[in-house]
Formats: sequence, structure tokens, C-alpha cells
Amino acid sequence: MQPLEITSCSCGSLEENKEGHNFSVFWVLVSVLLGAIAMLCKEQGITILGLNAVFDALVINKLNILEFIQKLLRKDKLLESAGLLRKGLLFRITLLMSGGASILYIRWRIMGTGPPAFTEVDNPASFADSLFVRAINYNYYYSLNAWLLLCPWWLCFDWSMGCIPLIKSVSDWRIIALAALWFCLIGLICQALCSEDSYKRRILTLGLGFLIIPFLPASNLFFRVGFVVAERVIYLPSIGYCILFTYGFSLLSKQAKKKKILAVAVLGILLMNIMRCALRSSQWRSEEQLFRSALSVCPLNAKVHYNVGKNLADKGNQSAAIKYYREAVRLNPKYVHAMNNLGNILKERNELQEAEELLSLAVQIQPDFAAAWMNLGIVQNSLRRFEEAEQSYWTAIKHRKKYPDCYYNLGRLYADLNRHIDALNAWRNATVLKPEHSLAWNNMIILLDNTGNLAQAEAVGREALELIPNDHSLMFSLANVLGKSQKYKKVYEHLKTTSHIANIFICFNRLCRHQCM
Repeated sequence: MQPLEITSCSCGSLEENKEGHNFSVFWVLVSVLLGAIAMLCKEQGITILGLNAVFDALVINKLNILEFIQKLLRKDKLLESAGLLRKGLLFRITLLMSGGASILYIRWRIMGTGPPAFTEVDNPASFADSLFVRAINYNYYYSLNAWLLLCPWWLCFDWSMGCIPLIKSVSDWRIIALAALWFCLIGLICQALCSEDSYKRRILTLGLGFLIIPFLPASNLFFRVGFVVAERVIYLPSIGYCILFTYGFSLLSKQAKKKKILAVAVLGILLMNIMRCALRSSQWRSEEQLFRSALSVCPLNAKVHYNVGKNLADKGNQSAAIKYYREAVRLNPKYVHAMNNLGNILKERNELQEAEELLSLAVQIQPDFAAAWMNLGIVQNSLRRFEEAEQSYWTAIKHRKKYPDCYYNLGRLYADLNRHIDALNAWRNATVLKPEHSLAWNNMIILLDNTGNLAQAEAVGREALELIPNDHSLMFSLANVLGKSQKYKKVYEHLKTTSHIANIFICFNRLCRHQCM
């Protein structure tokens, strides 16, 4: 099979006249704009500008990279090397670089002129003290990404939290993967630079450029990234992989004696990957299937066990959730979110002692963990240690100013202590922060009703129903207040405007009962 020769398009001749030059500039600017939009979706989108530059140089202008580098390094050949770059190519690459730099600067300003903060569990290699350990593990991550391109069989939604143990010595057998990766890459680079066949040089350089350039943001070379392996970052590099694979297949098909066997092998690989793609797509249809599929790939990943446990807890299967939460904490003893969720379940099962221990440990590890402080306060309140509970609630609010649920629980604590004014203030704060907080509104109405402040209870009830008009519990509480105030007709008039027959029946029941007394 004769490979198709990529010839120059008419863009080169267009550069010689003003109209063609403007046409090229227009499309470069469109490319920069689309690259900026892509980067808003994912940082990797910016690399498309580098791919455009590579394609322009290698395919449109047929630039010989090795010849250009050699002449660039020799001062006496500097002008000649500059002549290899057509005026239009140099202008377009400069425009792409300027646009890319501007986009990166804007992104940097939006991020607060600083890199995002990551933890050791997100990318343990980047936190290693030894430069050797960092370098060897980064290269091992590259080999894993390369393997996923070749054989995307082991796929996982998250590769952090111990999924891939660090390589700490050269005696680790995984070093072989690094050697294999660089042996292949160096071989391809040598062929791309030194081959006498100009078409082979361009196609290999193009494939390597499309393979390597989009991966650079995920390489940890320029800045720390927040993951170990992420399958999404090899979507764009797969373009280069496909170019290299197709070119390799074309070479083999010309040399192989049994072309049919080669074709069958390729079709078999294609069919197998199509089936794998269908299976993976089905796993992404539900959280449960996605999380469980990761258990066999990354059994050491605490986050995988945490997500399986959370999914089970959301479905009401607390017993099974406890098992996975405990495993997550065992794998990562500093996993505060797993401790918090496990403590919550144990609290609901009235296993208060262990719940308190877990939540206390969580806030020791992460002192600004507001949710854990609030849950610790709930447990302490249940243990009737009211002063400690109050302190925990206020600590949670200190770390999260807008925390309506914590204000609600603080109000419950004050109500248990008969500190009615404090309770009402706490619930009022909850409703200010979250106007649809039905429980806080309802507790205010009930407390005012129980303390004989019927007029105020009625006003609060009407205010609440304006914000949450179809809340049954609020309707019932307001009906109680109106009934005690002898305002039976108002109860009826209020409830008959709703479509809730049960509430109207309750109203009639209460109205008849009071009239018969």
C-alpha cells in the first residue's frame, strides 16, 4: 500500500499577496480564540496552538527540522537558517505564540497569580524529597500513560491515594517500563531527525509532536499537577499515537509476506477495543458500576473505597457502606472525609463513642474541616456534653461563615438548654443564609407556639410559607398556631388554596374538634 504523500496546499502562495496574508491571519486568530475556549474547559486545550504550529511547519511548509537546527547552531549559517522559515510561517508561529502567552497570562490572573494547591495524596511523587525519586516516578507515570494508549484495558476514574506505589529504588522491577518507553522514544526521534526519506521524517516528527506536545501540561515538568495518571490527558496525544500506528502499519504491510495475517491481527485489535469501549461506556452509565469497576484496577486507592461506600450510603445500605469507609480509612489513615462520613453513619446508629473518636481525629488532622466540627458537635450534644458541643458548633462556623445547617443544630442545642432567645437567633441566621431551610422555620414556629408567642409564631409561619409555599410541615405548624388563636376560618381559607387534600382534612378535623369542645 503506497502511503499518501501530503503536499503543500495553496496557503503558501496566498501569503505572497495581501489578500492571502489576511486570510491566513484570520484563521490563526480563530485558532487562538478556539484554543482559549478549549482551555476554559480544560487546561490542555491551550496545547492545540502548539499542534497548529507543528502542522504548519511540517505539513504546509515541509520544514526539515534537523537541517534547521544544524544551521541555527552554526553562526555562519544563521541567515541561511532564517531563510528556511518562510515569512508567512514565521509570522503565524509568532502570532500563535503571542496569543498563547496572552491566554496563559489571563488564566494566571484568574487563578489568583499562583498555582492551585494540591496535597500529597493527589500526586505523591511531586512531594518526594529526593530528586531521583521524583524523576524516576514521573517517568514511570509517562510509561503508564503510554501503555494506556497501547492497551487501554485497566481504566480507573481516579489513580490517586496509593493507587500507584512510589518507586524508591532501582531494584524495583517497574524500572523496566521506563527503559522500554525511552528505548522506543529515542528510536523514533532518531528516525524522525536522521532518516533520508523526507516524507518519513515529516510523518514521524508530526506524530511525535502530536503525541508529546499535548501531554506537556500533565508531565509535571513546568508545574505540579493534581493527579498521578488521568486518562483524560491522553485524549489529544492519541492523535499522534494514531499517526505513528498507521504509518507503522503501512510499513509492515509493504514488508510482511503474509499481509492477510497482519490485517486480521489489526482488525482483531480494533474489534477488541470496540468491545472494551462499549463495556467502559456502560460502566459510566451509573456511579455504582463506575466505582465498583475501579476496585479491581486500584484496590489500594482509598478514594475508590470511599466512593463505593458513599454510593451505598446514599442508597441506604449503611452496613455495606461502613465496610468500605473503614477500608478507606485503613488505606489512608488521614482520609478525613471518610472519617467524617463513617462518623456520621455511626452517629445515626447510636454508636456515639466511636463516632466521637473518628470525628475528633478528623478535626485534629484538618482543623478547618467545618463539616466534621459540626458533626462532632451533634455527637457531643447527644452525649449531653453541651458546652463542648457549643464550642464545636462555633468552631465550624468560624471556618465556614455561611453554614445554615450548623446554625440550625446550634439552635437545637440552645432549645434543649431552654435558651430560647439564642435558639431563635440561631434559626433566624439559618433562614437568612438559606431561606428555604424548612426545619429552621418550623422549629421557630413550634418554639414560639410552645412559649405562648402566638402572634409572632403566626407572623413567622406566614413569612416561611411565602418562601416555601408547598411545605406540609409548615402548613401544619401554622394551622396549629391559628387553631390556638381561634382563627379557624383563616386556617380553612389558607389551606383550601392549596391542592393538598390531606392538609384540608386535617384543618376540618381540627376545626370540628374545637367547635365541639
